[in-house]
Amino acid sequence: MVNLAIFVSGNGTNCENIIKYFRDDGEVNVSLVVSSKADAFALQRAAKYGVPSTVLTKQEFNDEQVIMSLLRENHIDYIILAGFLFLIPAFLIRQYDHRIINIHPALLPKFGGKGMYGIHVHEAVKAAGETQTGITIHYVNEKYDNGDIIAQFRTPVSPDDTPETIAEKVHELEQKFFPQVIRENLPLLH
Repeated sequence: MVNLAIFVSGNGTNCENIIKYFRDDGEVNVSLVVSSKADAFALQRAAKYGVPSTVLTKQEFNDEQVIMSLLRENHIDYIILAGFLFLIPAFLIRQYDHRIINIHPALLPKFGGKGMYGIHVHEAVKAAGETQTGITIHYVNEKYDNGDIIAQFRTPVSPDDTPETIAEKVHELEQKFFPQVIRENLPLLH
């Protein structure tokens, strides 16, 4: 069995979607949800499906002993970032080289980097007059939104779109493709 940990900071729609996708999978199990915020709604979503969760402060998250003990205790093989806002520390990237997968709500390398998350991304896409946007699913390295790209999916942006309607289009892509791409990129299964 391949065990996933999902790292979250917010609402958790992608987290819930991933949990539901793998719920009856005989090979992949979402074993843990880790949140950077005690009030993240993602924690309630995890509880609804009986997935254990924990909250870590930034200091705890950057403490190698704390995070590595937690991941070892839960036999975590892969880490999935689903709206997680902390920069991943170098020690974790070394331990999980090409086994940390993130989703970004734009077509990287455009509109990535520190501070580019959520509605900020869609506002930037709109302000730049882009005719398309989408999602990028990528491996994580030491820089925000900079790791090797696994897959990208696109959606058109019309002049009438607002940052909110762009967000809705991007969210549809996330819900449709993120779990499937995760499943296809778990080398321990192949």
